[in-house]
Amino acid sequence: MTKDIRILDVLHLRGPNIWTYRPAVEARVDIGELEECPSNTIPGFYERLSGMLPGLIEHKCSYGERGGFLRRVQEGTWPAHILEHVTLELQTQAGQRTSFGKARSTSQYGVYKVAVRSRQKEVTLACLTAARDLVMAAIEDKPFDVSATVASLHELADSLCLGPSTACIVDAATDRHIPSVRLTDGNLVQLGYGVRQRRVWTAETDRTSAIAESIASDKDLTKSLLVPCGVPVPEGHVVKSAEEAWEAAQDIGLPVVVKPSDANHGRGVSIELMTQAEIEAAFPIADAEGSEVIVERFIRGCEHRLLVVGGKLVAATRGEHTLITGDGKSTVAELVESQLNSDPRRGEAEEFPLDRIVLAGDRKIELLLERQGLTADSVPAAGSQVTIERNGNMAIDCTDEVHPEVAAAATLAARIVGLDIAGIDLVTEDVSLPLEKTGGAIVEVNAGPSLLMHLKPAQGKPRPVGEAIVAHLFPGEDNDGRIPVVGVTGCDDTTRVTRQIGWLLHMGGFHAGMACRDGLFLDQRIVERHDCANWQAGQRLLMNRTVDAAVFETPVESILGEGLPYDWCKVGVVTSIRPSADLERFDVRDAEQVANVLRTQIDVVMESGTAILNADDPMVAALAELSDGEVIFYGLSGDTDVIARHLAQDGRAVYVREGAVVLARGTSEQVLAARVAHPANALAAELAAVAAAWALGISPDLISSAIESFESSLGR
Repeated sequence: MTKDIRILDVLHLRGPNIWTYRPAVEARVDIGELEECPSNTIPGFYERLSGMLPGLIEHKCSYGERGGFLRRVQEGTWPAHILEHVTLELQTQAGQRTSFGKARSTSQYGVYKVAVRSRQKEVTLACLTAARDLVMAAIEDKPFDVSATVASLHELADSLCLGPSTACIVDAATDRHIPSVRLTDGNLVQLGYGVRQRRVWTAETDRTSAIAESIASDKDLTKSLLVPCGVPVPEGHVVKSAEEAWEAAQDIGLPVVVKPSDANHGRGVSIELMTQAEIEAAFPIADAEGSEVIVERFIRGCEHRLLVVGGKLVAATRGEHTLITGDGKSTVAELVESQLNSDPRRGEAEEFPLDRIVLAGDRKIELLLERQGLTADSVPAAGSQVTIERNGNMAIDCTDEVHPEVAAAATLAARIVGLDIAGIDLVTEDVSLPLEKTGGAIVEVNAGPSLLMHLKPAQGKPRPVGEAIVAHLFPGEDNDGRIPVVGVTGCDDTTRVTRQIGWLLHMGGFHAGMACRDGLFLDQRIVERHDCANWQAGQRLLMNRTVDAAVFETPVESILGEGLPYDWCKVGVVTSIRPSADLERFDVRDAEQVANVLRTQIDVVMESGTAILNADDPMVAALAELSDGEVIFYGLSGDTDVIARHLAQDGRAVYVREGAVVLARGTSEQVLAARVAHPANALAAELAAVAAAWALGISPDLISSAIESFESSLGR
């Protein structure tokens, strides 16, 4: 026994679980002799902990009010509970804000289960480990570098988590109860399940045409398509040398812009060039960024980015000149640091609305300074203004200023190129006036545009661009991208119930997928012949674009060890509850604990869904009160008190009378044509399957036919 905190093992619960509806990390933690040392018995611990992490003041804990957790620390709480909250706070500091956590003792002295909501497994594990070290440092009065730890965790989160553009789309989908599945370690995400799914990759979707994307990447080709359709664009020519660039500029008329043909984010673009020297100097800057260089007429005004989604303008931002003011003492480089890069809105990570300005090696800025007779080492006169960037970060929201004719030109440009989501760059002196009045023009059409400038503008209000993209992919308020999902769990007969539901769905005309202990099935064709009653196999079904209904067998061990493979279900089945020696490794030792695990299946039944419960098992029947949806009881007889009370309340039930299956609602009954002669366990499984099929709207006649043919289907 030692006064230490040891993390014994960790489970990644990737779906709904006994703790929460969301993915979580559960750690088994041994606090040893610290079991005898609540926080109020450790001198100075409260002061050290609250000083290390001031953000803990926001944790409400069981008191439900700001400062609640620190109050618990003052009054006395145990290290496992403290570890939970410190892990949550470090996740928040790393940009992974979460608030759910639990710490519960186990049957073993000094050993706890600590569970916290996890948005990204590796980040949560790193926060858990760092939290352990921080708590021990506070206990032992040793130094701990909180700022370096948080910086490291933040960097890890940035490298592993979804980028801001993809994340805002996923968050918008979540708000509409549309499920999401991350398909890679990058930003490719599936929204919805099975045949109703859509895919997004940053701001591109599975509706984004590859041809349109190729067109948008070729600026000269884009312009050639826009001009015949009446979209105003600046005159320009592709050039192959600095000399050709000067010749083109003379032909077009000064001033001009020199830019690469297929770069983005303004890289390699030099504007308002007036002399041969400036134009020839700008050529290699553009040439280094793109496959071709374009010289085009300079359009006076500010550059604007208009975001078009599904043929509608949803957001707009404006760029501005980036300036410094001389003080007569500091160099240009020093003024950039003190006046620009000190702005907290500037940073290198994607989350910052403004980029840091790096003078060294930026030939575009060097050229701009040269045109003002300066270098990075020059000392501007006091009060003089120096332009560092022309049309820098487009981060000033101007959505409400856009003239309807300007919006129409932008949406037309997106349609001509063929993009469902497009970033339209246009230059105009006043976006609130038609382009023909200002002499403005569209200069670029971008596929996969960044959304951050609209989510976190430097000035103005954020725009709900994620919501717009989700509405484009899933039109209609009730369109949640879901297919019928059936979950089956319990301590007996779950494989047979799953197989029979799969058969009933197949007979009902569904292209059903099925994951169970017998294997992975598609349309009753076995794809993998091994135990597939697990999270990973379940996810594969939900990713399959041909599946329009899915049935999952989820053993108790799987719920405890990895969670359910789906977030919500249309139908949830629980067959029986009893303790098992196999569950003792999870510290689940009696029937009540098993019931607490299996309630997870009922907790995820949708309000529009149905819980299928065994009326002959009192503990299963008691789960009815937890269902947000309808309940259908099944039993070997319709004469039990549970079924009788349920029918008296106009509920539904399935049972056997004189060898025939009866579907009952209230006082009405329908007897299926099929007769049954199975052993009791097989009959109970059949009743559960029939109830699930009935809940899914399969007709009684089809159910009857499927019952008769099920046994022969098992040999397939």
